[in-house]
Amino acid sequence: MKIYTKTGDKGETGLWGGGRIPKDSPRINSYGTVDECNAVIGIARTVGLDRSLDDKLAQVQNRLFAVGSDLATPGDVDPAIPRIADTDIQQLEEWIDEMEAELAPLKQFIVPGGSQPAAFLHLARTVCRRAERWAVLLSREEPISEPAVVFLNRLSDFLFVAARTANRLAGVADTPWEGRRTKK
Repeated sequence: MKIYTKTGDKGETGLWGGGRIPKDSPRINSYGTVDECNAVIGIARTVGLDRSLDDKLAQVQNRLFAVGSDLATPGDVDPAIPRIADTDIQQLEEWIDEMEAELAPLKQFIVPGGSQPAAFLHLARTVCRRAERWAVLLSREEPISEPAVVFLNRLSDFLFVAARTANRLAGVADTPWEGRRTKK
């Protein structure tokens, strides 16, 4: 099988179950941004994460493929694709609770960054938020999987806590936002 098909050369792409839509549609933007989030998580996994955190992120990456296929499939099509389930969301919540138990409580906003793994996880979080915004826009146009949207919302929370955890494990403190203007 060749990697190029030439079927998208006119600005359209095919969907699971058939049909073609413009490449700039909310559907394509939503699952394309999920793919981007997955790629940033892949980068984060290359820069020396703790084994436990890396294992969680490997599972997240696999679930993001399910989110992408879910968002790529119109609601009236029912091919045999993996779908996001409530148990996937619950898993993220359990991991968030476990990691938060090891972190100092937040008393103010923090500036993204710190260690290199944390910086990449913060970047993944912002990309995940963008994917969620696209999925919400798509949901206003047509029915889509509600668990997929909830998963993206919860995943951004997970990535925030994972970034803080990466900093803790690296011995790097979170940087508090100062929240005030400097004098000129």
